[in-house]
Amino acid sequence: MEWVLIAVVGALVGFLGGMFGKGGSAIATPMLNVAGVAPLTAVASPLPGTIPGTLVAAYAYWRQQLVDWEIVRWSIPVGVPATVLGAYATRWIGGGPLVVATELVVAALGARFVLFPSDPHEIALPPPAPRTRMVLVAATAGLLSGLLANGGGFLLAPLYVLVLRAPIKSAFGSSLVVAAALAVPGTVVHALLGHIDWAVVAAFSVTSIPLSYVGGRVAVRTQSTRLERAYGAGLLLIGLVSLAATA
Repeated sequence: MEWVLIAVVGALVGFLGGMFGKGGSAIATPMLNVAGVAPLTAVASPLPGTIPGTLVAAYAYWRQQLVDWEIVRWSIPVGVPATVLGAYATRWIGGGPLVVATELVVAALGARFVLFPSDPHEIALPPPAPRTRMVLVAATAGLLSGLLANGGGFLLAPLYVLVLRAPIKSAFGSSLVVAAALAVPGTVVHALLGHIDWAVVAAFSVTSIPLSYVGGRVAVRTQSTRLERAYGAGLLLIGLVSLAATA
């Protein structure tokens, strides 16, 4: 029964990750923990499974020219070393606090997008010092990506919207590409530390990969304001339910 639940989690995470520009680990961690996976294993094991799914979903956005390659070019060189640093720091931080931290961040971001969605008719002006902002976003997301063992998409997409003023779909598409890159060093470090259960990875991946592409296709066809509200509602619901289950 546990393996069936893990596969179901993979399907749900793959669809939502593809739709909302996330690798999906931030959602997978609390759900796998509820399904019976040990906390630190629940933190690390979804990470390698999200890499192919993230790339598949990114392809759906790329086909519609919804990837901002300047953001990608500035995010990856900064985010990758920050991810390694964060992943290595988990040697001194237990799985339980990381699961709770993930749930809190997911709920807070969800509330922001439900309560304060972007105005689709507003003309977004380029922010001051955009490249400095890109570096700061990438460093923050990379560090927390390593600590929380996810590709960083749960932070990248909203920060691209809030800090870089990127359109929501472009933020999702760009974050998928960057999240795939950030997931690689995190996977390597957590594998070396023995945090990954490869049987969990296999059960998770078999459903998450195909559903990631489906989620991406649905997103690019959805009106932006509805997409943003749905994004926030989904994050808020998952974060609150997971917090209640682990309380």
